[in-house]
Amino acid sequence: MREITYSEAVREAMEQEMRKNDDVFILGEDIGVYGGAFGVTRGMIEEFGPERVRNTPISESGISGAAVGSALTGMRPILELQFSDFITIAMDQMVNQAAKMRYMYGGKATVPMVLRTPSGSGTGAAAQHSQSLEAWVAHVPGLKVVQPSTAYDAKGLLKAAMDDDNPVVFYEHKVLYKTKSDVPEDQYSIPLGKADVKREGTDVTIVATAVMVHRALEAAEELEKEGISVEVVDPRTIVPLDEETIVQSVSKTGRVVVVHEAVKRGGVGGEIASMIAESDAFDYLDAPIQRLGALPVPVPYNPDLEKASVPQVPDIVQSVKKTLNNA
Repeated sequence: MREITYSEAVREAMEQEMRKNDDVFILGEDIGVYGGAFGVTRGMIEEFGPERVRNTPISESGISGAAVGSALTGMRPILELQFSDFITIAMDQMVNQAAKMRYMYGGKATVPMVLRTPSGSGTGAAAQHSQSLEAWVAHVPGLKVVQPSTAYDAKGLLKAAMDDDNPVVFYEHKVLYKTKSDVPEDQYSIPLGKADVKREGTDVTIVATAVMVHRALEAAEELEKEGISVEVVDPRTIVPLDEETIVQSVSKTGRVVVVHEAVKRGGVGGEIASMIAESDAFDYLDAPIQRLGALPVPVPYNPDLEKASVPQVPDIVQSVKKTLNNA
Protein backbone atom coordinates (compact mmCIF):
# COMPACT_ATOMS: atom_id res chain seq x y z
CA MET A 1 0.00 0.00 0.00
CA ARG A 2 1.39 3.43 -0.92
CA GLU A 3 1.76 6.32 1.52
CA ILE A 4 0.20 9.68 0.64
CA THR A 5 -0.58 12.92 2.44
CA TYR A 6 -3.88 13.87 4.02
CA SER A 7 -4.50 16.55 1.36
CA GLU A 8 -3.71 14.09 -1.44
CA ALA A 9 -6.17 11.61 0.08
CA VAL A 10 -8.93 14.23 0.13
CA ARG A 11 -8.24 15.20 -3.47
CA GLU A 12 -8.13 11.57 -4.60
CA ALA A 13 -11.48 10.84 -2.96
CA MET A 14 -13.08 13.72 -4.87
CA GLU A 15 -11.40 12.87 -8.17
CA GLN A 16 -12.47 9.24 -8.05
CA GLU A 17 -16.07 10.15 -7.24
CA MET A 18 -16.22 12.84 -9.94
CA ARG A 19 -14.97 10.40 -12.55
CA LYS A 20 -17.75 8.02 -11.57
CA ASN A 21 -20.64 10.44 -11.02
CA ASP A 22 -21.26 13.42 -13.29
CA ASP A 23 -23.60 14.96 -10.69
CA VAL A 24 -20.67 15.65 -8.35
CA PHE A 25 -18.98 19.04 -8.68
CA ILE A 26 -16.91 21.39 -6.51
CA LEU A 27 -17.44 25.07 -5.87
CA GLY A 28 -15.53 27.60 -3.79
CA GLU A 29 -13.12 30.50 -3.75
CA ASP A 30 -9.86 30.08 -5.71
CA ILE A 31 -10.32 26.31 -6.09
CA GLY A 32 -9.54 26.35 -9.83
CA VAL A 33 -6.09 27.25 -11.16
CA TYR A 34 -4.88 28.27 -7.69
CA GLY A 35 -6.01 24.94 -6.20
CA GLY A 36 -7.66 26.32 -3.08
CA ALA A 37 -6.19 28.04 -0.02
CA PHE A 38 -4.22 24.91 0.92
CA GLY A 39 -3.77 23.40 -2.55
CA VAL A 40 -6.18 20.51 -2.00
CA THR A 41 -7.93 20.94 -5.38
CA ARG A 42 -4.73 21.62 -7.31
CA GLY A 43 -4.86 20.11 -10.80
CA MET A 44 -8.55 19.23 -10.70
CA ILE A 45 -9.71 22.01 -13.02
CA GLU A 46 -7.37 20.67 -15.72
CA GLU A 47 -9.16 17.31 -15.64
CA PHE A 48 -12.75 18.31 -14.94
CA GLY A 49 -12.98 21.83 -16.36
CA PRO A 50 -14.47 25.04 -14.96
CA GLU A 51 -18.06 23.74 -15.07
CA ARG A 52 -17.31 21.11 -12.42
CA VAL A 53 -14.55 22.94 -10.55
CA ARG A 54 -16.30 26.26 -10.18
CA ASN A 55 -14.54 29.33 -8.87
CA THR A 56 -16.96 31.55 -6.98
CA PRO A 57 -17.11 35.14 -5.78
CA ILE A 58 -16.05 35.90 -2.20
CA SER A 59 -19.46 35.28 -0.65
CA GLU A 60 -19.80 32.31 1.68
CA SER A 61 -23.56 32.84 1.97
CA GLY A 62 -23.86 32.84 -1.81
CA ILE A 63 -21.64 29.78 -2.24
CA SER A 64 -23.51 27.79 0.39
CA GLY A 65 -26.87 28.90 -1.00
CA ALA A 66 -25.86 27.73 -4.47
CA ALA A 67 -24.74 24.40 -3.03
CA VAL A 68 -28.01 23.88 -1.14
CA GLY A 69 -30.08 24.81 -4.19
CA SER A 70 -28.17 22.54 -6.55
CA ALA A 71 -28.38 19.65 -4.06
CA LEU A 72 -32.14 20.07 -3.84
CA THR A 73 -32.40 19.78 -7.62
CA GLY A 74 -30.42 16.54 -7.87
CA MET A 75 -26.75 17.54 -7.99
CA ARG A 76 -24.20 16.46 -5.36
CA PRO A 77 -22.08 19.54 -4.65
CA ILE A 78 -18.88 19.71 -2.62
CA LEU A 79 -18.51 23.19 -1.18
CA GLU A 80 -15.06 24.31 -0.04
CA LEU A 81 -14.72 27.15 2.46
CA GLN A 82 -11.19 28.54 2.66
CA PHE A 83 -11.24 28.54 6.47
CA SER A 84 -13.74 26.95 8.84
CA ASP A 85 -14.18 30.31 10.58
CA PHE A 86 -16.09 31.51 7.51
CA ILE A 87 -18.92 29.09 8.20
CA THR A 88 -20.30 31.90 10.33
CA ILE A 89 -21.34 33.62 7.09
CA ALA A 90 -22.84 30.42 5.69
CA MET A 91 -24.77 29.47 8.84
CA ASP A 92 -28.16 30.69 7.68
CA GLN A 93 -28.04 28.50 4.58
CA MET A 94 -26.62 25.51 6.47
CA VAL A 95 -28.70 25.74 9.65
CA ASN A 96 -32.03 27.07 8.37
CA GLN A 97 -32.06 25.52 4.90
CA ALA A 98 -29.75 22.53 4.40
CA ALA A 99 -30.39 21.00 7.82
CA LYS A 100 -34.18 21.45 7.70
CA MET A 101 -35.34 20.70 4.16
CA ARG A 102 -35.56 16.91 4.34
CA TYR A 103 -37.56 17.08 7.56
CA MET A 104 -39.84 19.88 6.37
CA TYR A 105 -40.73 18.03 3.17
CA GLY A 106 -41.31 14.70 4.87
CA GLY A 107 -38.32 13.04 3.26
CA LYS A 108 -39.37 13.94 -0.30
CA ALA A 109 -36.46 16.38 -0.62
CA THR A 110 -32.83 15.55 0.09
CA VAL A 111 -29.77 17.78 0.38
CA PRO A 112 -26.79 15.61 -0.62
CA MET A 113 -23.98 18.13 -0.16
CA VAL A 114 -20.60 18.18 1.57
CA LEU A 115 -19.12 21.31 3.07
CA ARG A 116 -15.34 20.83 3.28
CA THR A 117 -13.28 23.26 5.29
CA PRO A 118 -9.85 23.48 6.99
CA SER A 119 -10.03 24.13 10.72
CA GLY A 120 -7.89 24.57 13.79
CA SER A 121 -4.78 26.39 14.96
CA GLY A 122 -1.09 25.75 14.55
CA THR A 123 -0.26 27.81 11.45
CA GLY A 124 -0.13 31.31 12.92
CA ALA A 125 -3.31 32.29 11.11
CA ALA A 126 -4.60 34.19 14.18
CA ALA A 127 -8.02 34.71 15.70
CA GLN A 128 -10.21 34.89 12.58
CA HIS A 129 -8.65 31.94 10.74
CA SER A 130 -7.86 29.35 13.44
CA GLN A 131 -11.07 28.50 15.25
CA SER A 132 -12.60 25.10 15.91
CA LEU A 133 -16.36 25.61 15.71
CA GLU A 134 -17.53 22.02 15.24
CA ALA A 135 -19.69 22.18 18.39
CA TRP A 136 -21.81 24.90 16.76
CA VAL A 137 -22.60 22.64 13.84
CA ALA A 138 -22.99 19.48 15.91
CA HIS A 139 -25.76 21.20 17.87
CA VAL A 140 -27.98 21.42 14.75
CA PRO A 141 -30.26 18.45 13.96
CA GLY A 142 -29.94 17.52 10.30
CA LEU A 143 -26.21 18.19 9.90
CA LYS A 144 -23.57 15.48 10.11
CA VAL A 145 -20.11 16.42 11.35
CA VAL A 146 -16.87 14.64 10.41
CA GLN A 147 -13.32 15.16 11.77
CA PRO A 148 -10.80 12.76 10.20
CA SER A 149 -7.38 12.55 11.84
CA THR A 150 -5.46 10.55 9.21
CA ALA A 151 -5.13 10.41 5.44
CA TYR A 152 -6.68 6.94 5.44
CA ASP A 153 -9.69 8.13 7.41
CA ALA A 154 -10.01 11.31 5.34
CA LYS A 155 -10.38 9.42 2.06
CA GLY A 156 -12.80 6.81 3.38
CA LEU A 157 -14.94 9.23 5.36
CA LEU A 158 -15.16 11.70 2.46
CA LYS A 159 -16.41 8.89 0.22
CA ALA A 160 -19.14 8.13 2.80
CA ALA A 161 -19.97 11.83 3.08
CA MET A 162 -20.32 12.18 -0.70
CA ASP A 163 -22.63 9.14 -0.79
CA ASP A 164 -24.84 10.49 2.00
CA ASP A 165 -28.15 12.13 1.07
CA ASN A 166 -27.85 14.53 3.99
CA PRO A 167 -25.64 17.62 4.38
CA VAL A 168 -22.25 16.80 5.88
CA VAL A 169 -19.74 19.28 7.34
CA PHE A 170 -16.28 17.82 6.78
CA TYR A 171 -13.53 19.38 8.89
CA GLU A 172 -9.95 18.99 7.62
CA HIS A 173 -7.39 20.13 10.18
CA LYS A 174 -4.90 22.33 8.39
CA VAL A 175 -1.92 21.03 10.43
CA LEU A 176 -2.73 17.50 9.23
CA TYR A 177 -2.66 18.25 5.47
CA LYS A 178 1.01 17.26 5.15
CA THR A 179 0.84 14.19 7.40
CA LYS A 180 1.05 10.81 5.68
CA SER A 181 -0.42 7.36 6.13
CA ASP A 182 -1.04 4.20 4.10
CA VAL A 183 -4.01 4.75 1.78
CA PRO A 184 -5.41 2.25 -0.76
CA GLU A 185 -5.57 3.43 -4.37
CA ASP A 186 -9.06 2.01 -4.88
CA GLN A 187 -12.20 3.70 -3.59
CA TYR A 188 -13.35 2.68 -0.13
CA SER A 189 -15.83 3.98 2.38
CA ILE A 190 -15.67 4.33 6.18
CA PRO A 191 -19.18 4.47 7.66
CA LEU A 192 -20.13 7.71 9.35
CA GLY A 193 -20.71 7.07 13.04
CA LYS A 194 -18.00 4.42 13.51
CA ALA A 195 -15.15 5.29 15.87
CA ASP A 196 -11.66 3.85 15.60
CA VAL A 197 -9.51 2.62 18.48
CA LYS A 198 -6.16 4.05 17.42
CA ARG A 199 -4.31 2.40 20.30
CA GLU A 200 -5.40 -0.25 22.79
CA GLY A 201 -4.73 0.07 26.50
CA THR A 202 -5.98 -0.97 29.92
CA ASP A 203 -5.44 1.86 32.44
CA VAL A 204 -7.17 4.91 30.96
CA THR A 205 -9.10 5.92 27.83
CA ILE A 206 -8.36 9.11 25.91
CA VAL A 207 -11.15 10.17 23.56
CA ALA A 208 -9.55 12.64 21.14
CA THR A 209 -10.54 14.36 17.90
CA ALA A 210 -8.63 15.60 14.83
CA VAL A 211 -5.07 16.76 15.59
CA MET A 212 -5.54 15.85 19.25
CA VAL A 213 -5.55 12.18 18.23
CA HIS A 214 -1.88 12.52 17.28
CA ARG A 215 -1.04 14.35 20.50
CA ALA A 216 -2.92 11.72 22.50
CA LEU A 217 -0.90 8.97 20.81
CA GLU A 218 2.32 10.82 21.57
CA ALA A 219 1.22 11.24 25.18
CA ALA A 220 0.42 7.53 25.33
CA GLU A 221 3.97 6.71 24.20
CA GLU A 222 5.40 8.87 26.97
CA LEU A 223 3.11 7.39 29.59
CA GLU A 224 3.96 3.84 28.52
CA LYS A 225 7.55 4.50 29.66
CA GLU A 226 6.10 4.97 33.16
CA GLY A 227 4.09 1.77 32.97
CA ILE A 228 0.76 3.47 32.19
CA SER A 229 -1.30 1.77 29.47
CA VAL A 230 -3.44 4.23 27.47
CA GLU A 231 -6.24 3.46 25.02
CA VAL A 232 -6.89 6.14 22.40
CA VAL A 233 -10.33 6.34 20.80
CA ASP A 234 -10.91 8.55 17.76
CA PRO A 235 -14.65 9.16 17.22
CA ARG A 236 -13.91 10.28 13.61
CA THR A 237 -17.46 11.60 13.35
CA ILE A 238 -19.01 13.88 15.96
CA VAL A 239 -22.48 13.45 14.45
CA PRO A 240 -23.38 10.62 14.41
CA LEU A 241 -21.31 9.69 17.46
CA ASP A 242 -20.26 6.10 18.06
CA GLU A 243 -21.31 5.93 21.70
CA GLU A 244 -20.95 2.15 21.89
CA THR A 245 -17.21 2.08 21.18
CA ILE A 246 -16.53 4.88 23.67
CA VAL A 247 -18.63 3.23 26.38
CA GLN A 248 -16.93 -0.13 25.83
CA SER A 249 -13.50 1.43 26.14
CA VAL A 250 -14.34 3.42 29.28
CA SER A 251 -15.99 0.38 30.86
CA LYS A 252 -12.76 -1.55 30.26
CA THR A 253 -10.30 1.05 31.59
CA GLY A 254 -12.44 2.75 34.26
CA ARG A 255 -10.93 6.17 33.58
CA VAL A 256 -11.31 8.66 30.75
CA VAL A 257 -9.84 11.92 29.47
CA VAL A 258 -11.71 13.72 26.67
CA VAL A 259 -9.57 16.14 24.65
CA HIS A 260 -10.35 18.45 21.75
CA GLU A 261 -8.85 21.64 20.32
CA ALA A 262 -12.02 23.72 20.50
CA VAL A 263 -12.69 25.93 23.51
CA LYS A 264 -13.51 23.69 26.46
CA ARG A 265 -16.64 25.66 27.37
CA GLY A 266 -19.55 24.32 25.33
CA GLY A 267 -17.32 21.94 23.36
CA VAL A 268 -18.15 18.45 22.17
CA GLY A 269 -16.08 17.11 25.06
CA GLY A 270 -18.85 18.09 27.43
CA GLU A 271 -21.35 16.14 25.33
CA ILE A 272 -19.11 13.07 25.30
CA ALA A 273 -18.55 13.34 29.05
CA SER A 274 -22.30 13.62 29.68
CA MET A 275 -22.97 10.64 27.43
CA ILE A 276 -20.48 8.56 29.42
CA ALA A 277 -22.00 9.69 32.72
CA GLU A 278 -25.47 8.70 31.52
CA SER A 279 -24.36 5.30 30.20
CA ASP A 280 -23.58 1.94 31.76
CA ALA A 281 -19.91 2.99 31.76
CA PHE A 282 -20.61 5.26 34.74
CA ASP A 283 -20.71 2.26 37.07
CA TYR A 284 -17.20 1.30 35.94
CA LEU A 285 -15.61 4.72 36.50
CA ASP A 286 -12.89 4.75 39.15
CA ALA A 287 -12.23 8.50 38.87
CA PRO A 288 -13.95 11.68 37.64
CA ILE A 289 -14.06 12.31 33.90
CA GLN A 290 -11.33 14.75 32.80
CA ARG A 291 -11.93 17.26 29.99
CA LEU A 292 -9.26 19.14 28.06
CA GLY A 293 -9.95 21.94 25.60
CA ALA A 294 -8.71 25.35 24.54
CA LEU A 295 -8.72 28.36 26.83
CA PRO A 296 -11.72 30.72 26.41
CA VAL A 297 -9.70 33.27 24.42
CA PRO A 298 -9.42 34.14 20.72
CA VAL A 299 -6.59 32.15 19.12
CA PRO A 300 -3.44 34.32 19.42
CA TYR A 301 -1.17 35.18 16.50
CA ASN A 302 1.99 34.90 18.58
CA PRO A 303 3.19 31.30 18.14
CA ASP A 304 4.05 30.75 21.80
CA LEU A 305 0.70 32.11 22.95
CA GLU A 306 -1.12 30.16 20.24
CA LYS A 307 0.48 26.95 21.46
CA ALA A 308 -0.32 27.79 25.07
CA SER A 309 -3.99 28.38 24.30
CA VAL A 310 -4.76 24.83 23.11
CA PRO A 311 -3.95 21.41 24.65
CA GLN A 312 -0.45 20.07 24.03
CA VAL A 313 1.12 16.69 24.78
CA PRO A 314 2.26 17.65 28.32
CA ASP A 315 -1.28 18.79 29.14
CA ILE A 316 -2.66 15.40 28.10
CA VAL A 317 -0.01 13.57 30.11
CA GLN A 318 -0.84 15.67 33.16
CA SER A 319 -4.59 14.99 32.81
CA VAL A 320 -4.01 11.24 32.55
CA LYS A 321 -1.88 11.29 35.69
CA LYS A 322 -4.51 13.36 37.46
CA THR A 323 -7.26 10.86 36.73
CA LEU A 324 -4.99 8.01 37.85
CA ASN A 325 -4.16 9.81 41.10
CA ASN A 326 -7.89 10.35 41.74
CA ALA A 327 -8.57 6.63 41.50
